[in-house]
This record gives sequence, structure tokens and C-alpha cells, in this order.
Amino acid sequence: MQLFVGLGNPGAKYAGNRHNIGFMAVEAIASAHGFGPWRAKFQGLVSEGVLGGEKVILLKSETFMNLSGQSVGEAARFYKIAPEAVTVFHDELDLAPGKLRVKRGGGHAGHNGLRSIIAHIGAEFQRVRLGIGHPGHKDRVAAYVLQDFARAEAGWLDDLLRGIAEGAPWLARGKPDRFQTAVAQRMAPPRPDRNRPAPEPEPETAPAEDRRSPLQKLVDRFR
Repeated sequence: MQLFVGLGNPGAKYAGNRHNIGFMAVEAIASAHGFGPWRAKFQGLVSEGVLGGEKVILLKSETFMNLSGQSVGEAARFYKIAPEAVTVFHDELDLAPGKLRVKRGGGHAGHNGLRSIIAHIGAEFQRVRLGIGHPGHKDRVAAYVLQDFARAEAGWLDDLLRGIAEGAPWLARGKPDRFQTAVAQRMAPPRPDRNRPAPEPEPETAPAEDRRSPLQKLVDRFR
């Protein structure tokens, strides 16, 4: 059994924020793979299903971001899931918008959600870092992550979430490289093979034989 955690803040006010891309990721997985309904549990919302033959619990913490570890810790202890079987989806300032990287272990790099989870279950969980870009100065970070994604970002965001949903079974099977490849293919679909011969043109249809008499042709000319 595995625990996939999406980080974000609860409530409609925050639903479209950049900080909530982790919520969006697990929601996309639940929708694409027929997971069960979301139920209130462990100070959050959980949904259960199967990915790549593995049972997976999806969790969205209903505490605020800086207390995410409380919810994750409760769920992990209840299901007896080791930190190595926990995957956390979170926003990443140090990756360009639409970029994704998977890593295991490490620090929190100032991310309050990761900081809280590390405090409750240790650092050996897997992270799916979802690039949202950086506003350019650290003083603007707090406002930036709590802003909704712009309309101009809707295209890449939709492709990213679809790629995550499509590749999620690979992640559950312990193949993060295959997962990242699936996402990359969704973000940049393969170009057509230029070495493939072009299709043969359709044969031209011969004009119908003119069966009019010479007199009829002459009459038609002066109509």
C-alpha cells in the first residue's frame, strides 16, 4: 500500500492558487483512474484506488500548508505505511512552469508543507516537484504562490496534470523515470517522423465522356 499526498490549502479561496498544484495533481489521478469518493479522515480528505496493480491512498490535507505533516503522519500511522512508501506532490519555485522532477529524501528548501511532513515522518519520502516558476525576488514569493494560475498558463497546466494522471501507474510501480517520461511526452508530444514516406496522392478521376451530338453541342454554346 502507498500514500500519495497532494499539498495545498483547503477551501475555495485557495483552490486555483499555484500553492495548490499538489491538490490538483492528486485530484487528476483520482478522476482519471476511477478512485473512490473523497472522505473526511486524518484531518484531510482521502480517496482509495488502484494504480499499476498497487493499492494507493490519496490524501489532501485539510490543515493549512504549514501543518500538513499532522495529516500525513496520522494517515501513515493508521495504514502502517513507511515513509519510503509516501509520495508528496508539491509546488516547486526552482523549476520552470510545467517542469517536473522526482526525488527521494532531502531537505525542505523553505517549503512549509515539506518542513511539516519531515517533522512528522522524517525525510525519506518521495517528492514530485511541480514547477511553478519564481517571481524573481524572495520578497514576492508569498504573494506569488497564493495567486491563482493565470489564464495564459491554463494550457501547460492542463497538459501537466493529464501527464501526471497518465503516468501515475508507473510511479506506483516504483518506476519514477517512466513516470517522468510519460509526463514529458504529454508536455511535448513526439513530432511526426519526417523520414516516413508521404502518402500517395489520390488518383485523379477522369472527366466523364461527352455524349452530346454535334448539333446539341452547338445549341449549348449559344444558350
